[in-house]
Amino acid sequence: MPATKSLLIDIAFLLALIAIAAGGYFYSPLLLPKSDVTASPDPGCDLQRQACAAMLPGGGRVELSITPRPIPTLQTLVVEVRVSGVAAKQVAVDFAGIGMDMGYYRPQLAALEPGRYAANATLPVCVTGPMPWQSTVLLETDRQHVAIPFRFDSKPY
Repeated sequence: MPATKSLLIDIAFLLALIAIAAGGYFYSPLLLPKSDVTASPDPGCDLQRQACAAMLPGGGRVELSITPRPIPTLQTLVVEVRVSGVAAKQVAVDFAGIGMDMGYYRPQLAALEPGRYAANATLPVCVTGPMPWQSTVLLETDRQHVAIPFRFDSKPY
């Protein structure tokens, strides 16, 4: 009987490991979005002052605007993405703290009109002062996934 109990415990442990691995594989795109193409925005652009754009390889342009400016924490923000030269099926913006994990926050943007997407968002406050952020525009087309990282520093509230 003890050998049977030990075998059942081993099988249960193995099944739990398989379930954890399968869950990690299934949910990994949420935490680490896959992208076929990564584009870079104009390095001199400052989201705190204006909308910033990036040219896509093979044609197309993506522009990100976050208002009000300067970008505050704990206030409703309007996040707007304009896309031209490519047809977007889905648009989202992933907000990630640089150097400090601020949790998962990736609002999906709604299509307002062809090529124009928007959503409201709120950045959490960082108690240590200004917070560097990366807002990655995630664009899905018929043929590819595009990621465009934009960086900015939020001001304390």
